[in-house]
Amino acid sequence: MPKRWRIATYDPARVAALERAAGIPAVVAQLLLGRGICDCDGARAFLDAKLSGLRDPEELPGAVRAAELIHAAIRDGRRITVYGDYDADGISATAILLLCLRLLGAKAAYYIPNRLDEGYGLNHDALRTLAAGGADVVVTVDCGIASVAEAQTARELGLTLIITDHHRPSVGDSLRESQLPLAERVGHTALPYAAAIVHPGLPQSEYPFPGLCGAAVALKLAWALCQQASSAKRVGEAMRTFLMRAVGLAAIGTVADVVPLVDENRILVRHGLNCLRHYPTPGILALEQVAGLDKKPAIDCEDVAFAIAPRLNAAGRLGQAPLALELLITDSPERARKLAEFISGLNEQRQTLERSVYRAANREARQECERNCRTGLVLCGRGWHPGVIGIVAGRLAEEYHRPVVLISLDELGCKPGMGSGRSINGFDLHQALAACDRHLLGHGGHEMAAGLTIEEAAIGAFRAEFCAYVERHLSLEDCAAELFIDAEAPLVALTHRTVQQIESLAPFGHGNQRPVLCTTDVRLAEPPKRIGATGRHLALRFEQHGVSLRAVAFGGGDWEHDLIEASGPIAVAFKPVINHFRGRQTVEMHLADWRCEGV
Repeated sequence: MPKRWRIATYDPARVAALERAAGIPAVVAQLLLGRGICDCDGARAFLDAKLSGLRDPEELPGAVRAAELIHAAIRDGRRITVYGDYDADGISATAILLLCLRLLGAKAAYYIPNRLDEGYGLNHDALRTLAAGGADVVVTVDCGIASVAEAQTARELGLTLIITDHHRPSVGDSLRESQLPLAERVGHTALPYAAAIVHPGLPQSEYPFPGLCGAAVALKLAWALCQQASSAKRVGEAMRTFLMRAVGLAAIGTVADVVPLVDENRILVRHGLNCLRHYPTPGILALEQVAGLDKKPAIDCEDVAFAIAPRLNAAGRLGQAPLALELLITDSPERARKLAEFISGLNEQRQTLERSVYRAANREARQECERNCRTGLVLCGRGWHPGVIGIVAGRLAEEYHRPVVLISLDELGCKPGMGSGRSINGFDLHQALAACDRHLLGHGGHEMAAGLTIEEAAIGAFRAEFCAYVERHLSLEDCAAELFIDAEAPLVALTHRTVQQIESLAPFGHGNQRPVLCTTDVRLAEPPKRIGATGRHLALRFEQHGVSLRAVAFGGGDWEHDLIEASGPIAVAFKPVINHFRGRQTVEMHLADWRCEGV
């Protein structure tokens, strides 16, 4: 869909004032002002992002209590199971806590539910299996906060349950009416009964930053455990090395889970990217090698988002999450190499499945949008692989700029449908599903992404209620895709020095997007060329007033014909980047959008 360009405006006097006060280049001052950072202290804190800026784990609600309970369990020789999740955040979180427990001499094991057979989160059968196998303590990572009934099962089984999570608690009238014992009820919010709950965003919590991912919460608990074991704030060399590795794993989870890269998340990722290079595990080294990252001078957010995280996620999507976990925790370089190669193969399978589901779902989406231009999309298909519907939902939400739910129907019609949804800025998907939960067997997630299970017979009623909810909460203007542009800049301004200054705002990602610039009177210097295994991407060269720059349009392969046919100059919106290739650094453009002059 065509995007409406919104170009930021600036007060030159404020730019100059911040430039002088903070001692930073004008372009950086302008971009910081666009991010709401207006004073010298805020600018320095943002740009420096010191590791010492991470809050002590004792400030995180529940962390000290959980660490005390786990430390006592280790001392008493009780068996501890880390109950994880199958996405990159959950796998990284599981690795952090499991490595910590083993470092401290715990009798530790793990359990990750199978995405295809069990679905997300705690489940009753898994808890019964763990109890029968001799587990005493179950510590969840990246899940559990919405598992009210399952927590009661753990209690009945005699398990000590400790929950670490960052998702939203359960809500709804059904929970208010429930007779299950709960740790706390706040309005319509119910918390499960547990020995300790570690969570940055619980109701009435005073923790200043609720945006941590599951791996970051696990890192905070591991940090608290190391302090407990050391009986001091400062820990020994072995624990310090472990914690630096854990920061790297937390960075993977933070980028993969698309949480805002501000506050503590910015610090974790800034330093975690360095830790991945300077404190690597054999598994991280093997992943870098199979992804072709080992020859790069440094790892950046894009490397994690498009090379490391998709490989870890692919294992979980195809029911092989334990192999991804083993990759992260193994001490054997040879085993790590084999696992990394196998998981890369799974990622290629995932890409094939994704293309197939996307083609089918996109046909349905096009037809639905022709019928109603301001509703959400609820699409379903028999045999759509449940491991890739979330990725496809995300692509369609971006393409059609509206909330999208994809539901995979069982081939034989015997099992409930499994759904995954993605949203757009300004629309709370979790709240929308809660409003429709009478049609669902279960659901969970957060504002931008969620999952659900549903009986096939209920899909029609759910679609009607969900789409009606979307229409009430989204206007036609909300459904118009927008591209936020930080500034206008001619190609001649894109010097290596300027782009290097822009890079000082990294790491880039959700909440701190790589700056987008635009310029006009641009022409193609040569015909565009499709690149990539399937031709999804486009390689271009633009020319403006005698200056020529290479550009890449990721996912823009379908622009090829229209660009060739465009008569006259065009306007382009792009992200300036520094490309590293065979030891050379060159400025290039990542094309975000384009349009004919005058449109």
